[in-house]
Amino acid sequence: MRGIRGAITVDENTTQAIGVAAQKLVEAMLTANNNLAIEDIVSVLFTVTSDLNSAFPATAVREIAGFSQVPMMCALEIDVPGSLRRCIRVLMLVNTCMGPSEIKHVYLGDAARLRPDLI
Repeated sequence: MRGIRGAITVDENTTQAIGVAAQKLVEAMLTANNNLAIEDIVSVLFTVTSDLNSAFPATAVREIAGFSQVPMMCALEIDVPGSLRRCIRVLMLVNTCMGPSEIKHVYLGDAARLRPDLI
């Protein structure tokens, strides 16, 4: 089992903007990792910054075909002064034979500055 990390920033605190961003990020994570099969996803943990409270990212991701059976959970990110705002972070646990160096972590929008070493 491996963890795949990702993050994306959201332009505004609306249900639609949070949903679109969450779906875009998860789909990019699947694509970047050799079109990972949904059956191989063990679980997905989303965190959001305190300024994103209009919707749960997991609600939108459940609309992606196959994700209705994937265990997902949302939590509030620690509110560190000066940290990146309007950010959704993801930890996706997957069953895979890929080694750590083969995993592709995905950081989109302003979230790319969180881990430039992984991009």
